[in-house]
Amino acid sequence: MTRDLFENDGPRVLDLPDADICYWSRVDLGRPVDRVLHELIEQTPWRTEVITLWGQQHPQPRLSAWFGDPGARYTYSGLALEPLPWTELLADIRSRVESIAQASFNSVLMNYYRDHRDSMGMHSDDEPELGRNPVIASLSLGEQRTFVLKHRFKKELKPVNVVLESGSLLVMKGATQHNWKHGINKLSRPCGPRVNLTFRHVSPELA
Repeated sequence: MTRDLFENDGPRVLDLPDADICYWSRVDLGRPVDRVLHELIEQTPWRTEVITLWGQQHPQPRLSAWFGDPGARYTYSGLALEPLPWTELLADIRSRVESIAQASFNSVLMNYYRDHRDSMGMHSDDEPELGRNPVIASLSLGEQRTFVLKHRFKKELKPVNVVLESGSLLVMKGATQHNWKHGINKLSRPCGPRVNLTFRHVSPELA
């Protein structure tokens, strides 16, 4: 991390203006993290999605999959995702994450970063179907990658970097998505695979 952003007791809280973000360096998944990572990589029907940005189509630089309750349809960047049914493993992980985050989720967007060349562009999770102040719970498995945060309006604030450890959980809530963007940069050095699960609650009728 670039500076001390965390309080000392309990879950670590990012000391950032206009945000409400907590971080657990390790959460109990009921099974070894490496085993969960392997099962998700091997058993998930990963896809390369093509998104539309500024009228142009681009393949995402990672693989992804969308799981959720029936009807939990999600749209972003020109994509319209219909949910795959929960697997037994994902349903169990969801229950554990809900208990920690003190929130309920009906869907999860999974991203598979195969190596150092895969990335996530800067964005906010502010689609209408997520509601006004969405709770986003992000579980990281595998290779450590740096989570970059940039304020959307206060350009004088420097970007903030948080290293996401394997088995860690980052929960964003309140006005975080209104005020901050986040992303994962490519790396210049080779690295191993990472799977990220971002749990959320979508209400398609709000779209």
